[in-house]
Amino acid sequence: MSEALLVQEAGAAPAVAPASGARLFRRRLRAQRAASAAALVVLLLVLVALAAPLLTALAGQDPNAYHPDLVDSAAGGVPIGSFGGISGEHWLGVEPGTGRDLFARIVYGARVSLGVALVATVLQIALGLVIGLAAALGSRRTDQILSRITDINVALPIMVIALALLAIVPESFPRPVLIALVIGGINWAGTSKIVRAQALALKSLDFVAAARLSGRGKWSIARRELLPSLAAPVITYAALAFPTNIIVEAALSFLGVGIKPPTPSWGQMLTEADTWYQAAPTYLLIPAGLLFVTVLALTVLGEGVRTALDPRASSRLRVGTGKNDTGGGAA
Repeated sequence: MSEALLVQEAGAAPAVAPASGARLFRRRLRAQRAASAAALVVLLLVLVALAAPLLTALAGQDPNAYHPDLVDSAAGGVPIGSFGGISGEHWLGVEPGTGRDLFARIVYGARVSLGVALVATVLQIALGLVIGLAAALGSRRTDQILSRITDINVALPIMVIALALLAIVPESFPRPVLIALVIGGINWAGTSKIVRAQALALKSLDFVAAARLSGRGKWSIARRELLPSLAAPVITYAALAFPTNIIVEAALSFLGVGIKPPTPSWGQMLTEADTWYQAAPTYLLIPAGLLFVTVLALTVLGEGVRTALDPRASSRLRVGTGKNDTGGGAA
């Protein structure tokens, strides 16, 4: 005790407790300026999607209200005015042919596109996690069967299967829910392969062997021992799969089997804009630009999450900074 007091009186710096995993993740993510900027963009898009009813009420517009007086019927339905009819009442102009407010349809389209991609991502991660763990922890025959099913899923033409499934389901089924189920139910193979490979590697480690010798069941070991170690690769894959699912939803809507009118989505707007890109280019450029910015921001954020969760990334991020990841001072 006296020696410790003498050391403290001599001016020695007190020991700093290591930072928690969540704090380390946030610090590494903030150290990447591109990922931080992408996170702000994604946060803004999510807030816009959640606040769609409030924003449209503030603008005084309804996404499904027709305004035939705002389009020139003699010219085939081209919006009246410059830049697609942009005005104080219609902030982004109006939709060609119908005169519906483009701002209202854009913000509600963000809700549909992001919501479908989110549900699809959660579903594909859940399926991949269960199937991958079952293959890694099951018998050799179970592993072989599930691995062959996964290989077949990887080899299948996903878009063709999605088109076929969406074409045969009755129109009465909610289209956004159906698209999310189709995308998530088809794209699980990548997650399954990652989970199986990681789980097989973890099975040989001492803490898993000790849990097995203690008499715990396979799924108890998976829940308490494997899942915490699988969190980083699964979260990374989910962050990169989310923008891909947005593109798939937009592609399906563009091909005419996705979101059906009057429900708005960015992909559906691109389909309808195909005939208006010369007469009303803003109707094409606005949803296409937002789709590009959203996918780019999510991709950059996903790469930032991958780097922040990679234990080897901290040394690369610290090059030239003289800082460590435990919250201490200079090395």
